[in-house]
Amino acid sequence: MGQGFFQIGVTLCIVIAITPLLGRYMARVFLGEKTLLDSIMNPVEGIIYKVADTARIDDMTGWQYARAVLCSNIIMGIVVFLLICLQQFLPWNPQGLAAPKWDITLHTTISFLTNTDQQHYSGETTLSYFSQTAALTFLMFTSAATGLAVGIAFIRGLTGRRLGNFYIDLTRSITRILLPISIVGAIALLALGVPQTLDGSLKLTTLEEGTQYLARGPVASFEIIKQLGENGGGFFGANSAHPFENPNTISNLIEIIAMICIPAALIHTYGIFANNAKQAKLLFWMVFAIYGILIGVTAIAEYQGNPLIDNALGLEQPNLEGKEVRFGWAQTALWAITTTGTMTGSVNGMHDSLMPQGVFSTLLNMFLQIVWGGQGTGTAYLFIYSILTVFLTGLMVGRTPEFLGRKIEKQQIVLASVVLLVHPIAVLIPSAISLAFPNTLAFLIPPPGYTKSPEFHNISRVIYEYASASANNGSGLEGLGDSTLWWNLSTCFSLLMGRYIPIIAILLLAQSMAAKQPVPETPGTLRTDSTLFTAITAGVILILGVLTFFPVLALGPIAESIKLASRIK
Repeated sequence: MGQGFFQIGVTLCIVIAITPLLGRYMARVFLGEKTLLDSIMNPVEGIIYKVADTARIDDMTGWQYARAVLCSNIIMGIVVFLLICLQQFLPWNPQGLAAPKWDITLHTTISFLTNTDQQHYSGETTLSYFSQTAALTFLMFTSAATGLAVGIAFIRGLTGRRLGNFYIDLTRSITRILLPISIVGAIALLALGVPQTLDGSLKLTTLEEGTQYLARGPVASFEIIKQLGENGGGFFGANSAHPFENPNTISNLIEIIAMICIPAALIHTYGIFANNAKQAKLLFWMVFAIYGILIGVTAIAEYQGNPLIDNALGLEQPNLEGKEVRFGWAQTALWAITTTGTMTGSVNGMHDSLMPQGVFSTLLNMFLQIVWGGQGTGTAYLFIYSILTVFLTGLMVGRTPEFLGRKIEKQQIVLASVVLLVHPIAVLIPSAISLAFPNTLAFLIPPPGYTKSPEFHNISRVIYEYASASANNGSGLEGLGDSTLWWNLSTCFSLLMGRYIPIIAILLLAQSMAAKQPVPETPGTLRTDSTLFTAITAGVILILGVLTFFPVLALGPIAESIKLASRIK
């Protein structure tokens, strides 16, 4: 037990140490200040701007920024859809794989376009190397950069600056942040044993004189941006539980740090933009506290194990079902909370095998979307909750609410409400339809040796799938026949709704805040950089997040936990 929690503690200490440094670097990048990469990247970016005919001085309004996001994403989506459809005629296809079904291709394209990377297929048997690299890896860079650009535009608007130019922000997100870190990370993973080759599957002879084909490919370059960009899609079906994606504890540590570093650092970046380091630190520690509590709840439950199995065997042991022995219960619990908190969605163990407390924690992460949240957009969600907190506390004391010296009025509250209401609509409505037709739509698969699936866990499976899609996470509880037309198209609805409607509302909210004239601070002004305000914000986040989804949490992991406890003799 001690060793497992020590590993978790070391990882969290590394996160605390490196995120302020990365946050300051990102602030310099997006404030246009000098960085170490200027001599290398300035010429590269100059060529890109010239080809794209993008002027450095162009500033966009909220609608212009949103239109640029939508237009660029539509074009990228069409190109990637066609590449996957034509993969049998394109190079780097040593297995000779044909194109997937149209609905699988559509779902895959939209999933990677929206930074979700939810997969209803097994990568090594469905997509060619060309599709995995030229199509999916391309989208993993651009979708992550899109989210980061939107997050930065929101921070600019919130702090009274112009929103900037989407194409410049997109370019700098890739050239200054994602690409340099990915190059270093890919080399590190390559040194640790992650393959990077265009050769086909390796043919082996087993001890029984049989033949086995060992899948491989350009995995290292795929794996690092998958984690760093909070993408999460696996090159192999087993995702980061596969030894070629995540061979040992060192690679596991690198990939966890890659998942969390940018969203955590963005809070520090905000502090520099707002010239309010105190508020940024308080918000960082608030999110860190929620993150730590959820890790503790999940890790303790996994360490205590499944009491039914322990009673049957007459011993006490951690819950090791669905876990890789090279990681164990502690690293699997840490990964599960990190991947659902950062909206990455990659897995190093099967979430379907987590104890009910772990399922509760992972679902709660995707419901809240701020621990640490999606690439860029998670930080925006955090400050939207802060704006709502200012509004609610203003109502309590009878004052016009203000945030960073700007009044919060009807337009800002409407847009903030849209951002927060889209998620439950995109999760609960398709979930209700699927659960109403469990055999014809949901295709719930019983575990081996059972005639039917556990009812409470099935509710969690369905809710998890749509929450994962709407939150742009991508992980799943499995146990679903999700490669069907219904699952592919219905999750596309959640993917698109959960991604683009909030982005549009976030940008319009940023524009409305930037257009406001700051008002002078008075003795009655509510300070947002106090411990009291931060504690109230945490309460608002938990109340709104938990109460919105409490019925499905009660019918899913909470009911499963109670049922499990009732069966203990």
